[in-house]
Amino acid sequence: MNHFVRTLLMYAFVFLVVRLMGKRELAQFSPFDFVVAIMIAEIAAFPLEDTSITFSHALIPIATLGAIEIGLSYLSLKSTWLRSVIDGSPAVLVRNGRILDQNLRKLRYNVNDLLGQLRQKDVTDISEVEYAVLECSGVLSVIKKSQARPVTPQDMGLATGYEGLPVPLVIDGQILFANLDKAKLTYQWLEGELAKQGISSVQDVIYASLNSKGELYVSPKQEYKPPDLYNNL
Repeated sequence: MNHFVRTLLMYAFVFLVVRLMGKRELAQFSPFDFVVAIMIAEIAAFPLEDTSITFSHALIPIATLGAIEIGLSYLSLKSTWLRSVIDGSPAVLVRNGRILDQNLRKLRYNVNDLLGQLRQKDVTDISEVEYAVLECSGVLSVIKKSQARPVTPQDMGLATGYEGLPVPLVIDGQILFANLDKAKLTYQWLEGELAKQGISSVQDVIYASLNSKGELYVSPKQEYKPPDLYNNL
């Protein structure tokens, strides 16, 4: 078996295992997940570097690691203790505008790291922070004090309408007919709306969506040039 085929097969198998492990491992990379990912990467590389190693010597350990990860994920749903062992626990680093230096020392987390992550959350004044919590994934969650938060319509007593999520109708020049049907719209309607914006073909659209107000957003492809209406006069 040549290197090209071996690489394709190993890629497909590792991809399948990672998919079975679920999206949680990709979104919340705990220390346990990190160790499993490193081990899978190392084991997968062995038969690709040394063709004398049979595939089974790599596939069985990778499948075992994937099964352990999936099994522990299910068990952690039922056991708070196991969940804390695998994922750890969130730690409060700032409370009511004061840095909790004891928690920083426990986590070996210095003040510069804290200030850097606060700036990424658009916080420059620690006195504005009600809570800053270091999550198990390493992401810092910041809750500002009520007087430091941006004013919302609710604060001003203003009623707002429902927004919802925009419905994609066209992606990369391809019409999503299922979404068009859900919105109870037709291909002819879409063509007409695009024509109003000077677009004659759906293939010239990189993205189009419909919001909850019935407004159509259209983003043409960069190479698309709208017709010069003045030359046609």
